[in-house]
Amino acid sequence: MPSLLIQHADLLTLDAQDRVLQDTAIAIKDGRIFALGEIPRDLAPDESIDAKNHVALPGFFNAHTHAAMTLLRGSAEDLPLDRWFNEGIWRTESALQEEDVYWGAALAACEMIRSGTVAFADHYFWMHQVARVVQESGMKALLAWCVFGSDFAPEMGPTTLELTEEFVAEFQNSAGGRIKTMLGPHSPYISTERALERSAALAHKLGVGCHIHVSESQGQVNNSFKQFGKSPVAYLNALGIFDNPSIAAHAIYLSDDDIEILRAKNVSVAACPKTHLKLAMRTTRIVDLMRAGVHVALGTDGAASNNDLDMLEVARLAALLQKHDTGDATVLPSTDALKLATQHGARAMGFGNSGVLQVGADADLILFNLDKPHLVPRHNLAANIVHSARGGDVNYVIVNGKVLLRQGELTTLDEEKIMREAERRGLRMTQSKLAQTQQYRAD
Repeated sequence: MPSLLIQHADLLTLDAQDRVLQDTAIAIKDGRIFALGEIPRDLAPDESIDAKNHVALPGFFNAHTHAAMTLLRGSAEDLPLDRWFNEGIWRTESALQEEDVYWGAALAACEMIRSGTVAFADHYFWMHQVARVVQESGMKALLAWCVFGSDFAPEMGPTTLELTEEFVAEFQNSAGGRIKTMLGPHSPYISTERALERSAALAHKLGVGCHIHVSESQGQVNNSFKQFGKSPVAYLNALGIFDNPSIAAHAIYLSDDDIEILRAKNVSVAACPKTHLKLAMRTTRIVDLMRAGVHVALGTDGAASNNDLDMLEVARLAALLQKHDTGDATVLPSTDALKLATQHGARAMGFGNSGVLQVGADADLILFNLDKPHLVPRHNLAANIVHSARGGDVNYVIVNGKVLLRQGELTTLDEEKIMREAERRGLRMTQSKLAQTQQYRAD
């Protein structure tokens, strides 16, 4: 594995002391940071980066997305959540083919790398195709094959819980440890009780958690009480879904009792503020959850509802919305927002040695080019990044010491070919949806 020396960077370490280091060197060897500041004189790096006018910080960890849904970007606009699902996404996804998932996820990887994301937690179909993208791109990922487990929605993939078990067994800790896995039951409002019980039992057997959508609307909560006499969180907990550390995506409509369950069960909540705004879903109570001791991370959700995969924008929106919703401008300061988007996501996804710039940590870091008018002056580097920088200001992306973006150019993916193929496949899917709609109206 090549060694790398980064020189003259300013650092947002995001360590326990929140140190900000100026004009500092970072030495990387065997995929980890082995020196900060004082660099051994005998170091002969395979590559040196002059990072003057750059700030280095841990890379972003996207804790909830549906990568291949880049193919559906802009295909279901200006709709509330139920219509977005029923009239838009699920009709279009009926035309989804296995190879589509590869190209959609590859497009997502290009976009994520370009805006500083080093790892993503994906919840979708044909996940071995997403694993292929992770292997080729050099990124890290937590992969969960979505299983509906319902009496009214056909399985996509197609898959079964048994095939999902084979996927976990094959890919857990693969790609040199860059791929981790979870089970992916869709939600308590789609999956049957039997399917959720089986998922919980299999997760226990395999020693993995579950990545699941939870409490996205008040209607879901009301229906859960009507059907099961419990909130969605309490219902899933009773079935054993949270017995291993898991990810609860969205988790917007929560009671204090729900929050205590999530804390006690070490469930990570993945808040997706841009999707919540766009679909008028209200927003996750990030500050309340954190104060209660719940681990919170951030996600983009899929590009069909976001409509991009820019984690920096997500961190900014998270900070602004919490200030607005609480009426307190002091909450979620810039450094804390960055931690949500980096080390909190890393922990939720099982990459606990990432998300900080310190000796011994995995070398998963990014360099922002500060030589831009909107990033001058530099009174507060963390605030500059969260509230002024843009995803396109990322100039270098490094994962496990490997450079995936060098001076704004991707090094592992054929971006032009991926965009061309994704465009063709995405248009085919939406044309299929249009034909279905016209046939439905004719009948």
